[in-house]
Parts: sequence; C-alpha cells; structure tokens
Amino acid sequence: MHPPRNIALIFAGFMLAFAFSVAAGGQSRRVPPTSENQKSNQRQEAKPSPTPLAANVESAQNNGAAAEDDGDAIEVDTHLVSIPVRVIDRRNRFIGGLTKADFTVLEDNVPQEIAYFTNESQPFTVALVLDMSYSTTFKISEIQSAAIAFIDQLRPDDRVMVISFDQDVHMLCEATNDRGRIYRAIRSTRISTGTSLYEAVDLTMNDRLRRIKGRKAIVLFTDGVDTTSRASNDLQNLRDAMELDALIYPIRYDTFADVQSLKNKSVIIPGQRPTTTPPTLPGKSPFPLPLPVPTVGTPSDKGTTEKEYAAAEEYLNQLALRTGGTIYLASTFGNLNNAFTKIASELREFYSLGYYPTDEDRPGKTRKIKVRVGKPNVAVRARDSYVVAKSSGKK
Repeated sequence: MHPPRNIALIFAGFMLAFAFSVAAGGQSRRVPPTSENQKSNQRQEAKPSPTPLAANVESAQNNGAAAEDDGDAIEVDTHLVSIPVRVIDRRNRFIGGLTKADFTVLEDNVPQEIAYFTNESQPFTVALVLDMSYSTTFKISEIQSAAIAFIDQLRPDDRVMVISFDQDVHMLCEATNDRGRIYRAIRSTRISTGTSLYEAVDLTMNDRLRRIKGRKAIVLFTDGVDTTSRASNDLQNLRDAMELDALIYPIRYDTFADVQSLKNKSVIIPGQRPTTTPPTLPGKSPFPLPLPVPTVGTPSDKGTTEKEYAAAEEYLNQLALRTGGTIYLASTFGNLNNAFTKIASELREFYSLGYYPTDEDRPGKTRKIKVRVGKPNVAVRARDSYVVAKSSGKK
C-alpha cells in the first residue's frame, strides 16, 4: 500500500476553497501529524523521528473512535512460557475436548511441568493492525468491510484493539469487546502516506500485547514493505515475536506491479493534508488548512525494488512461522474476506499451555520447545522455540 513519495504541487484553488471552509468552522477527521518534516508520499524517505503512539489517537468528537482502555490489562509473569497449541487429525480437523493431562511439553528435550492450561473455549485478545498506506489493490471501503466482517465472526467475549499505520501509527481502539467501539474505530481508518510497518508491529507487541494476560493474536494486513520506520526494524520485530506469547497472522497482498506502474508518473492522492505553508489571504495572517486536499507527487525508488518485496514476503512468513500463526495471501476482495474468515475460525481452535522453565538461562538465548499429545493419529501445531526475555514489560 504505497503512494508516490515527493509532493510536487497542491492545487491553489483547493487551498483557497478549504481556507474559507475553515473560517466557516470545518474540521479535520485526522489528527495533525506531529512531525514537522512529514512528507505526503507513499515510498518516501524515513522520517527524522518516530511518532509516539499516544500522540496519534483519533479524536472521539471527530470520528467516534477514541482509544479507550477497559482497565483490566495486567502484567504477565515473564518467567511463564505460554504456548498456543492447535491439535488436528489427519483430515486437518480440529480436535477439541482435550485436557491438561493429554499434553506433554519439553524444553530442550527436558520435560516441563504444565502450570497453566486453558481449553479452546477461552477468549482471545486480538490486535487488528491495518496498513493504510496507498495502494490500488484494495479500496478503503473493501478493507473496512472485510475487517468488520472478521469482527462479526469472533466470539462475544473476544476482545479487539484496532491499530492503523501509514507514516505514523494510530491507536484507534484499545482492547474491548464492545462491538460498536470496534466498528467505529475500523470505519475511522483513512488512506494516507508512508509505511511505518516495523514501528506498528513493535508498538503492538511491546506497548500493548505484552502487558495483557491470556490468549493473544495479531492480525496484520499489509504488503510487508516498510518505507518510513526509524525506531524499529525487521530483525528487531522478529526477535521480539519470539519472546511474545501471541500468534501472528499476516494477510499479505502484493503491490509490486502497482508500484512499478506508478514509477515516474504523477498521481493524485485524495484526502491528504497539505504539508506546505498555505497562501496568505489579503489582510489575514497565515493559518493551517486542516481539511483534506488532493496532493500530487512522483515516486522515487525506495520500497519499490524486487529485492525489497522479496524481503517483505520473507519477513511476514517469519512472523507467522516463529509464533505458530499462518500467513494468508489476498489479491482480491474475495481472497481478503476468505483470509479473515479462516483466521476467525482458527482462533477458536487453540489450547494454551504454560510452564515455568526448570532451567533458567541467560536473556536472549533461544530455547527449543516440543509439544506432544497422548492421542493416536493427531498432529500438533505450535511454535517450536522461544527467546528468553531480557526483562518484564517492554525490553
């Protein structure tokens, strides 16, 4: 999802028209960017500094999607190793009704005592993370409709937080099972410019999910190409994912052909806020234009190469592999709906096991995990390793 990078022109007629609209009391639905150097560009250069997550919370008065907290998030004992486990038969059908006694866990081939067990009926906390940078693959209405349909397929007790990202990361809704709040958060998303994917994943894992107890999952909708992150990177994300007890389900769509067709072409991106100083009307002092106006830009090469797209695909594959999740590909609206449907179904088919390692090791060391089930003709899907956390909370 990536628009052209460098803003070339802002139509003067639009600016004057919106200026008068502001004087008449118009308001923007999007929080103004906190970076003075923000560029309206899909494949733009990295911004000088990361934008704090809290600074990008949407206004409740403007869009009804204020970031609210239910107040029951608690710190997890970081010494407890938690493992989501899915058990299936030879026809790939989920096997329910298992108990703690049916499972055996080994760490580096050493049996561990299972101290924590929940069955498949326990609720999930799901972080829905949506890439809102520009793309011709999906319309904003299609993304919103598919996301809302996904929410409708979750169980009533499942909690959802909604996070979107472009150049900045926007916390639209804290974890809640209030469907009205979740819907408003999804509908408040807007296509914008830049792609701070790594920062969005970092903040989702470390600033949000790490402090929430229970079963957790991240559903990440993106093409995987990052163009504007400064505070995090792909390797850091992958390392942190191995410390986090959450499943990650990337839904990847391919924008490579779209990006190639946009190269060296001027493209109008609707609904963007100008980043240049607007003209001064006679007898008036300069003022900002908060209402969206079209912008025109031409792309550069950042985030457009075949090598970068191959790296993006591998990054998303590894996020799923290292956490026990599954990656889905979506090239059409039907594929997108199907991916969300499969994820919602699969989240109802996990057990959760937890144990306290008998052999504490130095932080940063990778430990191997093996989960076995005492039933014939079954297959177990679970992460096969984790990284010893450095400390409690965010590392």
